[in-house]
Amino acid sequence: MSILPSNEAPAGAALTIAVDAMGSDGAPHPEITGALQAVRHYGARILLTGNAEILRRELAAAASPAERQAIEIVPADEVIGMDEPAVRAVRSKRNSSLHIACRLVREGRAAGLVSAGNTGAVMACAKMILGSLPGVHRPALAAVFPNIRNTASVMLDVGANVDCRPDHLEQFAIMGEIYYRAIFGMERPRVGLLSIGEEEGKGNELTREAYARLRQLPLHFIGNVEGRDLYNGEVEVIVCDGFVGNVALKISEGLVETVRTLLKESLSRTLSGKVGYVLSRRAYAHFKQRLDYSEYGGAPLLGVRGGVIISHGRSNANAIKNAIRVARESHNVNRAIEHELSRGRAAATVE
Repeated sequence: MSILPSNEAPAGAALTIAVDAMGSDGAPHPEITGALQAVRHYGARILLTGNAEILRRELAAAASPAERQAIEIVPADEVIGMDEPAVRAVRSKRNSSLHIACRLVREGRAAGLVSAGNTGAVMACAKMILGSLPGVHRPALAAVFPNIRNTASVMLDVGANVDCRPDHLEQFAIMGEIYYRAIFGMERPRVGLLSIGEEEGKGNELTREAYARLRQLPLHFIGNVEGRDLYNGEVEVIVCDGFVGNVALKISEGLVETVRTLLKESLSRTLSGKVGYVLSRRAYAHFKQRLDYSEYGGAPLLGVRGGVIISHGRSNANAIKNAIRVARESHNVNRAIEHELSRGRAAATVE
């Protein structure tokens, strides 16, 4: 099972996705270029929110008349900066590109949204405007990691909830398992609880209590897993609180950048001859693609109404394109999560 995206459009009717065009560090160029690539590759329909004059000018220069028909500009006069306090900015800047993108989803004009802006603001806006699914205590941010089996591992939460209770981790496991089944097509993914040892009694009070809860769920729960299991392919879904998950995510991002840089330098110094150079470039390009965050688009915020994809602030056009793809593919995940949680509530009532 390859985790790299295909250029095939998802089955079914085209879904409209709202894109916060002013969110990324390089906005709006990556958002516009990525939106155009999504139109070309996936037949997507896009609502771009942001400064209308700038967006029209850039879109006119980059898009064909047919492509412009698939993209609508929705004016937004304000922008939430990366360094602004999230909740305060969301409440005060109601005409921001992010706020309007969220409203487009709430009003049913878009099935989901993509933003490479202030992560805290995206989460706050989604919770305030879209709201959580019935039964969801805390929406969770999921991240996809490549592993040595050429498949994928998903870890959640990676930053939406710094302090968690055992019942939150229980819901993260359910949502993560549903997401993995829906996106990667595996019928029964393995679920593990991130801890400091594989034995049942290892960990802190949170993980020990969560372990007991996860063991009772109708999931393929394999018990505690350790940090190395994120990359060895022994487990598909890894559950943790947002503090631990975010630290693991940031360490992973830094390690990937370091390995790529060191590998490139080593190949440049040691290889000689034209043939060896060409082969090394091909191998390095393949290696870089497998570890490139832009291939995965962004992290879905699971448990809110509508598909919300939070992309890296440094996102390029490829990342935005793939984030739009993930937002479209995630359209039915929320329905499955709501259904699964409602079944659990019904079972608890019967008992």
